[in-house]
Amino acid sequence: MGKKAKMTPKAAARIQSAVDSGRAVKSDEGFKRRAMKAAARNSKRC
Repeated sequence: MGKKAKMTPKAAARIQSAVDSGRAVKSDEGFKRRAMKAAARNSKRC
């Protein structure tokens, strides 16, 4: 397996938008929260 990309604030915002609009069928509020938390954690490391 290759190296996984880190969650960025831009990617987290894209996920939130998809969940809110209904495009992301298998996602929920918890997933949005985890995406934002990961983006915040990863942006602090840079």
